[in-house]
Amino acid sequence: MGLGSTAKKIQSLSDRAEAMYKQVQQLQKRIIGLEEGMDETHETVSRLDHQLTEQRALLLAIAEEQGIDGEEILAEAAIDEAEAAAEDTDDTDENADAVTDAKTAE
Repeated sequence: MGLGSTAKKIQSLSDRAEAMYKQVQQLQKRIIGLEEGMDETHETVSRLDHQLTEQRALLLAIAEEQGIDGEEILAEAAIDEAEAAAEDTDDTDENADAVTDAKTAE
C-alpha cells in the first residue's frame, strides 16, 4: 500500500512539474516575442520622430520663404491644443461630479 501510493504521488508530481515546465517555456517564448515587438516599435517610433523633425524643418523653411512666421503658427497651435486639453479635463471633472451627485441623491 505504501509503495504504490508513493509511486502514484511521485508520478502525479512529475506530471505537474512537466506541465509547469511547458507553461514556463510558453511564457518565455511570449516574453521574447513581446521584447522583439517592443524593439521593432521603438525603432519605428524613432524613425517616425526623425522624419517628423525633418518635415517640420522643411515646412518652417517653406513658410519663411513665403514670408510666414512658422514659429508663431506653431505657438498658436500649441496654445489651442492646451486649451482643448484643459476643456476636456474640465468636462471629465464635470462628468465625474455629476456621477457622484447622482449616486449621492440615490
